[in-house]
Amino acid sequence: MRPSPAALVAVAGEQPLERAQAPVTAAAVLDLLAGGEAAPSPASSLPQDGEPRLRLLRRVGIADPDSIDDYRAHGGYAALRHAFALGPEGVLREVKDSKLVGRGGAAFPTGVKWEAVARQPARPHYLVCNADESEPGTFKDRELMEGDPFAVIEAMTIAAFATGCERGYLYIRGEYPEARERLEHALAQARHRGFLGESVMGEGFSFDVEIRRGAGAYICGEETAIFESIEGRRGEPRNKPPFPVEVGLFGKPTVVNNVETLVNVLGVVLGSGPSFAEVGTEGSTGTKLLCLSGHVARPGTYEIAFGVTLRQVLDLAGGVPGGRPLRAVLMGGAAGGFLGPGDLDVPLTFEGARAAGTTLGSGVVLVLDDTVDLPRLLQRIAAFFRDESCGQCVPCRVGTVRQEEALARLVAGEPRGGVETELALIAEVGQCMRDSSICGLGQTASSALESAIRRLPVFEGSGT
Repeated sequence: MRPSPAALVAVAGEQPLERAQAPVTAAAVLDLLAGGEAAPSPASSLPQDGEPRLRLLRRVGIADPDSIDDYRAHGGYAALRHAFALGPEGVLREVKDSKLVGRGGAAFPTGVKWEAVARQPARPHYLVCNADESEPGTFKDRELMEGDPFAVIEAMTIAAFATGCERGYLYIRGEYPEARERLEHALAQARHRGFLGESVMGEGFSFDVEIRRGAGAYICGEETAIFESIEGRRGEPRNKPPFPVEVGLFGKPTVVNNVETLVNVLGVVLGSGPSFAEVGTEGSTGTKLLCLSGHVARPGTYEIAFGVTLRQVLDLAGGVPGGRPLRAVLMGGAAGGFLGPGDLDVPLTFEGARAAGTTLGSGVVLVLDDTVDLPRLLQRIAAFFRDESCGQCVPCRVGTVRQEEALARLVAGEPRGGVETELALIAEVGQCMRDSSICGLGQTASSALESAIRRLPVFEGSGT
């Protein structure tokens, strides 16, 4: 993980430049605005570099991300070759047998989704790789795109082959210039070497990928808002049904998966679905990428087998620096939920997180020590959702404003009618958004706030 704070530097002109700068100071930003040179972006490093048990991250930092030959020397494109030998039905069977579920938060079975698209008679079929990694605290997909871009492309090609997709769109977060450049370079090499385009690897299957860049809208992480954005409209979610597997991008059947989900498919195809399912638990198979940040000794992207506990992960990352007490851990990002110091033995599985009243979401593990002003953090989360609501539906458009206003009054020590009244209002607004918002943004906008109020001593009179 790159150090903080960070800034995105954009320079217009005949030779435009975009570069992420981290760490950065106010003085450095002023120097850049005055015409100074942007410093090279720092190289990413993984805390688990060189560990032989890694699956998804095994090539990151080892293989040259700019060389298709080095990618192939480290096992690249063997999975695609095997996929052609299995045929579309064989690939679908292995993915279903693997019990792989989506790694973006919804945890929907990947094989079920793929099969539903493959069975649709309408043509063409489309594939969308959701690389709009905009959940606060999430950076795992960035590591894969920058450190192993050919794996993303190979996985997309396998998914397209299995589901009959003729074109793919990689929708990438606008604040990821280095990842976009890496992927553009990798796509060009793949086309030149026959791994994309007409008759991929001479197998008579045609597929190509186009990169579409997001413009910083959190809502475009929602699958149907991505469709609207790619089609040139304002990024707003669609009502469902119909679902994307039937009516998706350009009104055609569409597969949508995020980067981590797709890269898992390489291991499924190279081994087998049942062998993939041997790692993890019955309900959560394979490995999971976690984004550790905050007050932790070794922040970064970690790959763990499902089933390890939160305590084990924090120990792996060196624990809280300076021996300070742990205050809380935010799981799943702004749309996730808080755990307290007494919850460290929660198993990190989809089912374990649900039982504990939280979520793994997109893999965020934000560690907070006793110096954190938790009420102000909650106010900042509420302000984030207020800003990022697309405004299409009233429950979310109004609800996110009302909960942020209530939190602002609590933080200022000026509650209307007392603390309990304000907390009751936050709970009522949250329930309204869950029940009637069009998409997951409104449905989860109060999740972290309510979990903190429920589990942690945040406001006087809040109970726990």
